[in-house]
Amino acid sequence: MKEEFLRTAALIGEDGLLRLSESAVAVFGIGGVGSYAAEALARSGVGTLYLYDNDRVAKSNINRQLIALSSTLGRYKTEAAAERCRDINPGCNIIEKREFVTPESEIPFESFDFIIDAVDNVTAKLFLAAEAEKKGIPIISVMGTGNKLDPTRLKISDIYETEVCPLARIMRRELKKRGVKRLEAVWSDEIPLKPCCCGEYRETGRIPPASMAMVPGAAGLAAAAAAIKKLTEEAD
Repeated sequence: MKEEFLRTAALIGEDGLLRLSESAVAVFGIGGVGSYAAEALARSGVGTLYLYDNDRVAKSNINRQLIALSSTLGRYKTEAAAERCRDINPGCNIIEKREFVTPESEIPFESFDFIIDAVDNVTAKLFLAAEAEKKGIPIISVMGTGNKLDPTRLKISDIYETEVCPLARIMRRELKKRGVKRLEAVWSDEIPLKPCCCGEYRETGRIPPASMAMVPGAAGLAAAAAAIKKLTEEAD
């Protein structure tokens, strides 16, 4: 066994580590949430990672996204994440998909053992949830992490048990319309804070959701933990 996975095996067992090495996980959205999820999976020994995102690293990402560095500005987020993950775990097979996911996207769902939905687009989230249920693929969907400061308020439950989160409210309504009966979700019961109008926002009057590294990062790690638990449970 490789030395870098000894402590992992001591926690989840050699059979669990083997199952991870034989598993493929798709991470949709490589931003504040998805970058932490993808890296945690690579560090845990997952064999194949599909990374979906069509965005590039911007200066405004540096305050919270793991792949956002001065040296990665302007690069595709999937490229920056893949480079980090390969450096961490050279044995991990990483497949970059530089695309914006829509219901028309051609996605190889049959190749996935687990899906982490870390996108912030409702249409994409609904599509992934519906397809995962239809095809019987385990999925966890991360709800809103913007305008929040307290990572200890994060929870994992079925989407229909969520509260407070505005994004979760929309997802509950739309999933019910589509007949999706269950969706595991990472969500926060912290009341969203009102972002301050500062800097260039004073000129435009438009304030995007405010965020720092703590809540998105913790949500990404929670999603990765849920994936690892599911993928290794049969090895217990």
